[in-house]
Amino acid sequence: MQKLVSRYGNRDAQNADVIVALGGDGFMLQTQHEFMNTNIPVYGMNKGTVGFLMNEYRESNLEERIAAAISNRIHPLVMKATDANGKQHRAHAINEVSMLRQSYQAASLRIDIDGKTRLKTLICDGILLATPAGSTAYNLSAHGPILPLDAPLLALTPVSPFRPRRWRGALLRDNAKVEITVNEPDKRPVNAVADHIEIKSVRKVTIYEDKKSTGVLLFDPEHSWDERILAEQFQY
Repeated sequence: MQKLVSRYGNRDAQNADVIVALGGDGFMLQTQHEFMNTNIPVYGMNKGTVGFLMNEYRESNLEERIAAAISNRIHPLVMKATDANGKQHRAHAINEVSMLRQSYQAASLRIDIDGKTRLKTLICDGILLATPAGSTAYNLSAHGPILPLDAPLLALTPVSPFRPRRWRGALLRDNAKVEITVNEPDKRPVNAVADHIEIKSVRKVTIYEDKKSTGVLLFDPEHSWDERILAEQFQY
């Protein structure tokens, strides 16, 4: 970092034209949460383990790279969760909102989309709703689909589904409202997670995309999000 500062200078982040984030995808998520709705674009360079949201780290030509970068706007999810005590919680998620079993008992969940019940009972280890930005993270590990960053879609993906055994999830429009209710919450407790915020023992979770909140990502043209999506799908 000091080499970059000595070469290009530095200023207070709140007054910056561009934020240069050095780290992995986790640090990019933290930066996006911090600067959401500021309209300040974030150009990431990978200095961590995972860097799907990051550009290649190079110290040379940084100003030229930023000037030529492709801008992508993202919208986070809103999670509204009700816990066992009836307390309401609200959090944003840039990657995904997930619900995971809390004990040895599999979770039993009811899924409603836009007010209509689509699955009365899903027996599973959990379920997640992923944005395009998060589709290559936990969603991909759970065998969910990879989404282009500008796709008006969300991925609803089960984690280790047992019943219905053949249900592998669904693609939803990005204006869908998803409600997930925990069946038998005392016997089969479930936690809800929005990125790094976890709520214990939830009864019901409502999730939808927050169209009023926006983050800005910058990618090198030769390694754009679209190129990464294609490359990821043709790996073997």
